[in-house]
Amino acid sequence: MSSATSNPTSNGAPSAGAGAAAPGTSPTFSPLYQQIKALILQSLQSGEWKPGELIPSEVELANRFKVSQGTVRKAIDELAAENLVVRRQGKGTFVATHHEARAQFRFLRLMPDAGEPHYADNNILEVKRLRAPAEVARQLDIKSGDSVIFIKRVQSFDGAPTIVEELWLPGVIFKGLTAERLVEYKGPMYGLFETEFGTRMIRASERIRAVAADEPTAELLNVAQNTPLLSVERVSYTYGDKPVEVRRGLYLTENHHYQNDLS
Repeated sequence: MSSATSNPTSNGAPSAGAGAAAPGTSPTFSPLYQQIKALILQSLQSGEWKPGELIPSEVELANRFKVSQGTVRKAIDELAAENLVVRRQGKGTFVATHHEARAQFRFLRLMPDAGEPHYADNNILEVKRLRAPAEVARQLDIKSGDSVIFIKRVQSFDGAPTIVEELWLPGVIFKGLTAERLVEYKGPMYGLFETEFGTRMIRASERIRAVAADEPTAELLNVAQNTPLLSVERVSYTYGDKPVEVRRGLYLTENHHYQNDLS
């Protein structure tokens, strides 16, 4: 069943009779379940249901939006496939959170050649407020010169330095983020962003290439200059496809590999 894309009515249900187009444009149609998905996303984005919280049941949502339970189920299926919600057998559907182990490794694609993936030890080298360089500003969709938080760290596995990372975060969103807070916090960095700054990473886009270690990076990784490294440049997005992080990492792959599962 299909219906025209519409704005929600005051009770949160998709409005009827939508789809009127401005002169010279074509009406845009989307399946009803996509409209319900958009309404659920609005509630996630507004914080009506917090990360880790149980959302209303399919029956409750069907009553709220005045649609069938099957339509709600299809909308939630897509949200689950996009890692925005998590279904738990016998318990219900929960808002996904970066504090879950599976979510943490979703954004860390560097895997050990032997053994199970495990968390890195962080050495925070630098945290400071800067004016955004032009390229970083473009990637974050802010103005050149706007305030950003710059973080530089080394991540080690089993005592071996493996990743050198530089991050740029919008200063307006991450006001108050300090080196002390990053050192104190023992969970994943994205968990800190979610809990204390109300920003959840939804998806990321990455560019990967091979590079040679320059002298400063070689010193930090305890390798020879010109050692081959993997360069990974990431832009991470929150709800509404808003970019909220630029991350540039240099990965040593002597005992690790970059794994990406395609589906």
